[in-house]
Amino acid sequence: MAVSIQIKKEWEGFGLNVYFQGEAKRIGILGASGSGKSMALKSIAGIETPEAGMIEVDKRICFDSAKGVNIRPQERGIGYLFQNYALFPSMTVAQNIAAGLKGTKAEKRARVEEMIGRFQLRGLSGRRPHELSGGQQQRVALARMMACQPKAILLDEPFSALDVYLRDSLQRELLEMLQDFPGTAILVSHSRDEIYRFSEELLILDRGKSLVYGKTEEIFANPMYREAAKLTGCKNFSAIQRLDGHTIEAVDWGIQIHTERPVPAHASCIGYRAHDFVPIWSQGDARTEPPANALWVQVAERAELPFETNYYLHPQNARKEAGLICWFVQRNLTPQICERGLPDYLGIQEQKIMYLED
Repeated sequence: MAVSIQIKKEWEGFGLNVYFQGEAKRIGILGASGSGKSMALKSIAGIETPEAGMIEVDKRICFDSAKGVNIRPQERGIGYLFQNYALFPSMTVAQNIAAGLKGTKAEKRARVEEMIGRFQLRGLSGRRPHELSGGQQQRVALARMMACQPKAILLDEPFSALDVYLRDSLQRELLEMLQDFPGTAILVSHSRDEIYRFSEELLILDRGKSLVYGKTEEIFANPMYREAAKLTGCKNFSAIQRLDGHTIEAVDWGIQIHTERPVPAHASCIGYRAHDFVPIWSQGDARTEPPANALWVQVAERAELPFETNYYLHPQNARKEAGLICWFVQRNLTPQICERGLPDYLGIQEQKIMYLED
């Protein structure tokens, strides 16, 4: 299965310019609210019509502005799962699943029964949406979508309205249900954890434009751009000045960083994740000779969470307008901090530094 998307659309002062080619079965689209994620999905489904571009799914062209091709949504073979599931409130589960099916009554009935069994809906066929839990509603919406045997399915933030426990449970269920799906599934979300769990390949959108596309794990390890790093959860950034091929000044943090690997020429800033700092306790007063590649910090704020403690720290040599450093400490390090106190420095691991462009 291959997907090739090129979409250009302007409306109400907002421009959408999306391009990616994917070979994976599960593709994620990550972006902030208002970045154009849902509009991109609606364009792929045919609900919205781009001004220009091409949409190709499984070697079938659904839209091509240059050739005047624009296949109707119901003929694209693309299933769409909306945020609120869009079930018909007056219809039963069986009737909702049957909506859109073609064939004889017997064929439709057989297909509905097959979907009810596959999506664990036995005993619920006569109920209406308001009589179902959130998880049951999602399974009905998935069953209705999959009953038509789509070539690709589009999932528009399907977990956004659910509580944390139910969200986790339904994410697991969805991944299990998609194991046997031979086509491509595209998930839109603003949740980095959701995207990381679901997708093999990832597109990051920034204000309507494709920022970066590639393997999900590789993008999280090397987001390439500051905005992409933010969307994947990075909290700490500093502008840099290149001093030589292996040395930079982290301008916002007031330190120099020396590295074994060469400093990329394109980088204008660095990012560092809040969980990756290494605590360093000095022996005596080490302020005159601080350890290499380390921040001398003082605590500004602290937030106690159930499974970690979040520290917000002032870098001591930072420029005044620099923001706080975020250090997120897992619970397994808590006994050491209780015994020894807060560390004097936070060490920066070279392999964890992300060189970024603004």
